[in-house]
Amino acid sequence: MAMIIQELNNEVPHIESVNESIDQFLSEENLNKFKSIMRIRQVAAGTHLFWEGEEAEKMYYIISGRVKLRACSERGKDFLLSIKEKGSLIGEFGGFTEKLYYNYRADVEEQTEIGIIHISDLKNLLYQFGNFAVEFMSWIGWTQRIMQNKLYDFLFLDKQGALASTLIKLTTTHGVKCKDGILLSIELTNKDLGDFIGTTRESVNRLLNGWKREGIVEMYDHKIVIYRMNRLYEICEYSGGVH
Repeated sequence: MAMIIQELNNEVPHIESVNESIDQFLSEENLNKFKSIMRIRQVAAGTHLFWEGEEAEKMYYIISGRVKLRACSERGKDFLLSIKEKGSLIGEFGGFTEKLYYNYRADVEEQTEIGIIHISDLKNLLYQFGNFAVEFMSWIGWTQRIMQNKLYDFLFLDKQGALASTLIKLTTTHGVKCKDGILLSIELTNKDLGDFIGTTRESVNRLLNGWKREGIVEMYDHKIVIYRMNRLYEICEYSGGVH
């Protein structure tokens, strides 16, 4: 199975899409300006960039590694909001006057190299360069739409629909075309998928096993290959609509 994954990664290009990476929103010139205000740090696995409720005075750009964003409900239930990798920018930005606090925590999953951006330095860039401000705010708008879609899934879709929608969205950020379908290049456990949609690992396991029998998906070394994308869209539609 591992060899199958290796062959897929070596032979097929990534799907053309826009994802949450800020690199895709900034021109080369503006990306270099942005990187010039970063302070580079190495962060060990098992640590945290920040905690939920902490004042948001910094943003974090991932140079390499992986960070999971999690939030906890009032009842103590843990939700996985997103998995961030190379090119992702993490943090809160509310304009030029509003004081913000992180609404989630950032767990470092593996040795990670980050660029730390102080909000005061970012504001100076936005003041000085109008074209940088336009591109940066385009990225802000995109990330807000992504979060709105995730909230929609949680509130209006049943668990089967939410899982199908999650897999569809993951194809836009981690999808790799292969001969018979789309490989999600990111490693995901059933617990990860359950935390994405607010359900148990066992429930995800039952859903995926059912989809395997239908030929919709297959698992290889914690990576998912989607064979029948149209069927996932149908599941979303029957569960409450596609957005």
